Amino acid sequence: MNPYTKNINRIEFVITYACSGRCKHCSEGDHISSGDNINGNKAAEIVRKIAESYDINSLMTFGGEPLLYPETVYIIHAAARDMGIPKRQIITNGFFSRDTEKIQSVAQGIVHNGVNDVLLSVDAFHQETIPIEQVKEFAGAVMEAGIPRLRVHPAWLVSTDADNPYNNRTREILSEFQSMGIEISEGNVIFPSGNALKYLGEYFDPDILHENPYEEDPLDIRTVSVSPNGDVLGGNVYRTDILKILDKYTPD
Repeated sequence: MNPYTKNINRIEFVITYACSGRCKHCSEGDHISSGDNINGNKAAEIVRKIAESYDINSLMTFGGEPLLYPETVYIIHAAARDMGIPKRQIITNGFFSRDTEKIQSVAQGIVHNGVNDVLLSVDAFHQETIPIEQVKEFAGAVMEAGIPRLRVHPAWLVSTDADNPYNNRTREILSEFQSMGIEISEGNVIFPSGNALKYLGEYFDPDILHENPYEEDPLDIRTVSVSPNGDVLGGNVYRTDILKILDKYTPD
């Protein structure tokens, strides 16, 4: 087995870079409301092949906003459930529709198809452009559908305890979800890249080298993260079998 990929234990799919929000902290930069998305059947095939060859303990779907393409999310998580992957997560901003019937249908759909951990992106940045009432409606629908775990997952500016207008507003917003009985995760601290660097640069110390906390060690890959166009670890799943990509991978 390839020594650089032998310890893989997690699969991630960026469903799409399209998003329903316009967040100034986003590391990916500006998003559009529609765009390419990964093919669900191809993604499910990848899940099955990797899970048969590696000891995978978690899978995550995110974006962009993954629930702009709920059927794709269903297919991927159903495959993960069927392959016995224990932790099956989705990160979503909770805003993909204003239609109550669709919101309830999607909430039921993700639970029925194996999602067992929902991380809801809620904070001062998301709520600048995303209506909180729709997010609360989705959260309530997910709870009613019987999700095993639901957490609000905020983004913090500078640090979790920093005193600035964005963090203070985030704390106010989080209290509204706590009153619904929803758990609050530790969230993440914003990395100065993309929109975050463009719009929030004044909050970052230019004398400090900020390392991307999400970068993999190229000598010890633990996560297979597939982009919407199929790119992964120097290959593309639409042109090359995923197991061959993992077997042939070498660090840059």
